[in-house]
Amino acid sequence: MTREERMMSGTILITVPTIQYGGYFLLISLMNKSSGYMENPLRQNFFRAGHAHAGVIVILSLVCQILADAAVLPIPLLWFVRIGVPLSAILISAGFFFSVLPPTSTEASEAVSLIYVGALILAVGVVTLGVGLLRSRPS
Repeated sequence: MTREERMMSGTILITVPTIQYGGYFLLISLMNKSSGYMENPLRQNFFRAGHAHAGVIVILSLVCQILADAAVLPIPLLWFVRIGVPLSAILISAGFFFSVLPPTSTEASEAVSLIYVGALILAVGVVTLGVGLLRSRPS
């Protein structure tokens, strides 16, 4: 394991309690009838999507850290992959959560644009890594 992989993987793992807190928040929102959570289907769907995307992309980020060491890419692109994939988890989740912050939201706010920015960074990051792996030298 390279120093870079260790550093980024450790940093990513430290973010896991924030995802756990999101699950806790959803649970107490579901159980607290006065939260208004169950009366707002848009907010329910966006919060669930934000939580799910965070968890899945964080796992993908850890896998990408391991694969990055085998890719043949210029150093700046390698760092784009290493930082971009976990950053996309933050941006996408933030877009889902922040776009329906008020409990009475009936439509997403401008913060929904974070989802698109995060999705673009994620797509470019994984495609870049994929190309770098296809270019790798056979062992």
